[in-house]
Amino acid sequence: MLAEMRINGLGVIDEATLELDPGFTVVTGETGAGKTMVVTGLHLLGGGRAEASRVRTGADKAVVEGRFQAPAGSPAAKVAEEVGGEADDDGSLIAIRTVGSDGRSRAHVGGRSVPVGVLSELAEQLIAVHGQNDQLRLMRPTEQRAVLDRFAGDDVAEPLREYQRIRTEWLKVATELRERTERSRELAREADLLRHGLSEIDAVDPKPGEDAELHDEARRLADADQLREAAQGAQFAVSGSLEGDPDNPGALGLISEAARRLAASEDPKLREMEPRLVEAATLLADVGAEISGYLDHLEADPGRLEQVLQRQAELKALTRKYAADVDGVIEWANEARARLDGLDTSEEALTALAARRDELAVELAALAEQVTAARVEAAAELGKAVTEELDGLAMPHASVELAVKPRHAEAGDPQALNVGRSILHAGSSGVDEVELRLISHPGAPALPVHKGASGGELSRVMLALEVVLSHSDPVPTLVFDEVDAGVGGRAAVEVGRRLARLARSHQVIVVTHLPQVAAFADRHLVVDKSADGTFTRSAVRKLDETQRVVELARMLAGMDSTDTGRAHAEELLAAAKADKSAAPVVRRRKKKA
Repeated sequence: MLAEMRINGLGVIDEATLELDPGFTVVTGETGAGKTMVVTGLHLLGGGRAEASRVRTGADKAVVEGRFQAPAGSPAAKVAEEVGGEADDDGSLIAIRTVGSDGRSRAHVGGRSVPVGVLSELAEQLIAVHGQNDQLRLMRPTEQRAVLDRFAGDDVAEPLREYQRIRTEWLKVATELRERTERSRELAREADLLRHGLSEIDAVDPKPGEDAELHDEARRLADADQLREAAQGAQFAVSGSLEGDPDNPGALGLISEAARRLAASEDPKLREMEPRLVEAATLLADVGAEISGYLDHLEADPGRLEQVLQRQAELKALTRKYAADVDGVIEWANEARARLDGLDTSEEALTALAARRDELAVELAALAEQVTAARVEAAAELGKAVTEELDGLAMPHASVELAVKPRHAEAGDPQALNVGRSILHAGSSGVDEVELRLISHPGAPALPVHKGASGGELSRVMLALEVVLSHSDPVPTLVFDEVDAGVGGRAAVEVGRRLARLARSHQVIVVTHLPQVAAFADRHLVVDKSADGTFTRSAVRKLDETQRVVELARMLAGMDSTDTGRAHAEELLAAAKADKSAAPVVRRRKKKA
């Protein structure tokens, strides 16, 4: 839920704070006061496009800050956690969007600077903004299919997920088969080159790290005399003369003599040092033994040196062609073997791929039919439910239907699929097209909604859809901008009634110019405009009951200064309050068993 929104330097709004509560909040104001800037601010918080023209004249930047209630563990909280954002002490999550006068934009979530795309991910979990552009988007077939799938829930979602999984494998196998068939000669040449390289490598049979080991061994064999001289000198310095010459006791002998002298001393402090000398003597003895072992295995073996040099030459022949070192050559060989598995253009391999493709196609077609059947069933239910809502929105003779039609594949379509004796396009969302149609009155033809509905009718169709879908929508906050455009009279009252019903399960924020709609709100915000001759400023304030009456009277054709206008406004408020006290109408689609 959106608990608070602050706006600075956005359009005509210099500075404003909107304190929001659960339920139905309405935003009104005179034309040009800046009501739409509230929705613009919400769009910016949702990651919408930033435009420098939205920054208030004379300001360096526009800032929109939203404080959302996002409980720990909720999808919104998880989005924030993934980017390092943190909730405040009261559990609220702060999102900020800044737009500079140069058009540059910055975003912050939970105190962390984030890409604007993160705001979009956050908004998907928290808020949905509906306006005139959303009505235009509703005219797209893909959006209409998304609306139907949203209503159908798991009845469509579950088989569609399995369909998408099988489709991915089907496309992969079909693409591989097509590639192997169309490029058989080219792939055959590539396979020959890979086999030749593998035969060369297998003949040498390199071992991991072998080149480094041979390099060290070659150096030892080539420098055996110098290495022996150095080792013998070190052994003499450590262990002394091999003949036991007392004049050359070596370091080990000297340390042993020192330890003996300290051990024989009567001074306790000297005797305390003796164990450390014994430890040093032990270490030196170990070093001497290792040097002796090194000398025992150090031989000037010309034959072995020749073998090592020959082996190095064989490995270098591979590293010149396939990689920088032996480990790279081995990796190339592994990759070549894997690649060869995919280059098999033999008749047997192609037949096996074709069989797998056809097997997957049958499975995919069955899932596509399952998705279509679920959509057809849900379409009938959704059409009936929306038609019932339209009856209450002063369109009693109109009805809505959702047509689920197969999308036929065009010639040469690589995603063509045989479904029920028809060749259809197997898209990522199935093989169906969905069209929302309006029948304006009995006997009238069913026309696509963008052709058969006026602007006001389209607004009411959209609102009816939202009411029907509200209980399947996880987004807690719904925003409507001029959703009542082209609506008046009794229809306006019904729009207000539907929005109030929505507010029983969602936080609803509505920008409106209709008093019939505003009367149903739980709280009323008004955007006031003032001018000092140089700048025009707007601010947002919350109205009490008395102020609401005045504002509603103003909206009633400017009747705020008349007793009649105020009496009418009070009557509207009383009627709306009585209507809201009625039991809520909850519409839920039952899941199939």
